[in-house]
Amino acid sequence: MNWQSFTYRIRRKYQQIKRVIDFLPIIWNGFDFDYMYSIELFKKQLERQAKLFELDKLNSDRSKQNASRIRTAISLMDKVYNGDYELEWMDTIREKYGNDVFNWEFVDTGRGDGTSFIKSKYEDWDNANEIDLLNRELMLKSIQKQKKAEQLVWKFIGHNIRYWWD
Repeated sequence: MNWQSFTYRIRRKYQQIKRVIDFLPIIWNGFDFDYMYSIELFKKQLERQAKLFELDKLNSDRSKQNASRIRTAISLMDKVYNGDYELEWMDTIREKYGNDVFNWEFVDTGRGDGTSFIKSKYEDWDNANEIDLLNRELMLKSIQKQKKAEQLVWKFIGHNIRYWWD
């Protein structure tokens, strides 16, 4: 084995160990039944890839463009998987009816066995039916918007991912 081959192997092992350490928190805290950890692992890999493409030693227009597109994909994934679209209906309801519209309380079932159910406080308001209807309408729109956003994220990734190498 020559010296160059030996130093390559040492550098390679060092990089592999750094990589394992970098991914370890996500893997350690992850659950196999929750898809969000798969998303987090994928995002972590994309972040690492973008950092590599941004290094000066790569210094190509394509590398900078790839890094920018990867960062866009990560940003879109964050927006979609943080529930920004899925939960925006709640913000609209709060703006219209106030912050306490989603406050709730436990109500005893009256069976004498200590069981209870959750009741939204607005259910006692005069306009409870109006709020229910608007809740359903806005929730449906938000769910549709969320689904469309998810489709667009993966379409963007699918369109670009084969070019994300240098």
